[in-house]
Amino acid sequence: MSSEIRYAVVCSSNMNRSMEAHSFLQKKGFNIRSYGTGEKIKIPGSSAKEPNQYPFGTSYDEIYADLTSKDKALYTKNGMLHIMERNRRIKRGPEKFQETSHQYDIILTVEEKVYDQVLEDFSVRGSVLEKPVHVINMNVVDNPEDATIGAFLLCDLVQELSNSEDLDNDIEDIIQEFESKCEREVLHTVLFY
Repeated sequence: MSSEIRYAVVCSSNMNRSMEAHSFLQKKGFNIRSYGTGEKIKIPGSSAKEPNQYPFGTSYDEIYADLTSKDKALYTKNGMLHIMERNRRIKRGPEKFQETSHQYDIILTVEEKVYDQVLEDFSVRGSVLEKPVHVINMNVVDNPEDATIGAFLLCDLVQELSNSEDLDNDIEDIIQEFESKCEREVLHTVLFY
């Protein structure tokens, strides 16, 4: 049933968390896409005050080349080149959620601010088809370790959701059980395309 459900995972402009989840869920056979929100992609720079910024549409190959030309040793040490390698194996480049016309059954967000942005985007778009979509948020700290843990946890949740024969009736119980098991708060709402 997992291939029948269409999933999206969305995070802020630093897309490591969504791409980690995308990679993990894709390897498990789920129909998944990933997106960012915000105006530009932000990747850690030489200091916290000076991130590297790229417009959506910039390819991961271009980002990799730019980071390499700026300071290969720094971006190798902080793991950004490794992350860009992983990302470019998954897809061409970062995509912006607010610009997609794809429709999903379940949208996963990894940050409450992004959850709010998804809800806002739906209110701006309005509902035309009256097709439901479940939006679920589980906060994931923006570091490589928690991104990996978050990907495992989201995979557990997605597996439970995909096993349901009546998702609309089962989802609240599935989420409540998941919250108890992983000891993380999960937000959920139903919106319409």
